[in-house]
Amino acid sequence: MHDILISLAKAAILVALGQPENFDLEGALQKYPQLKEDGAAFVTLNKRSNDQLRGCIGSLQAHRPLYKDIIANAQAAALHDPRFQPLTPDEFKDVKVEVSILSEPKPLPYTDIEDLKKKIVPGRDGVVLRYDGYQATYLPQVWEDLPDFENFFGTLCMKAGLSADCLRRHPDIEIYHVSKYEEE
Repeated sequence: MHDILISLAKAAILVALGQPENFDLEGALQKYPQLKEDGAAFVTLNKRSNDQLRGCIGSLQAHRPLYKDIIANAQAAALHDPRFQPLTPDEFKDVKVEVSILSEPKPLPYTDIEDLKKKIVPGRDGVVLRYDGYQATYLPQVWEDLPDFENFFGTLCMKAGLSADCLRRHPDIEIYHVSKYEEE
């Protein structure tokens, strides 16, 4: 399954870039019928040369067949991540593709920040933060770069367009887990 998910994401990006690709979608769907089931995926692009983020777009909720979600999010990560210029065919050669398949986010009730600290599992939990119409998420792999609870949530609050101390306002928190597939 690993190779199929990465190959599908890469082929989708090549199509969006107007480059030739030879991915056999029909064959993949026959061999892996679970790709036709509704699923939620994030596609992350990192530069091989320095492992810097180059694009990341995804779905928190399963709302279309998984293969279509991967195709759409791979193309969006390459061309429509508002933090970056659209990827060029030359840059694509220096990009490593990662596909994360998400479990359904579940609300995490908590009484205060200390209680949240006890309930969150760094490295395992992906987090969705919602407050007053604002929202942001971090995949579980973000804990690798931001292992400190305060830093993780401070930057997640800011990503949502809120102040770094937004946990004091008791935002809604949901957690999810991922199956991560990374290009070698």
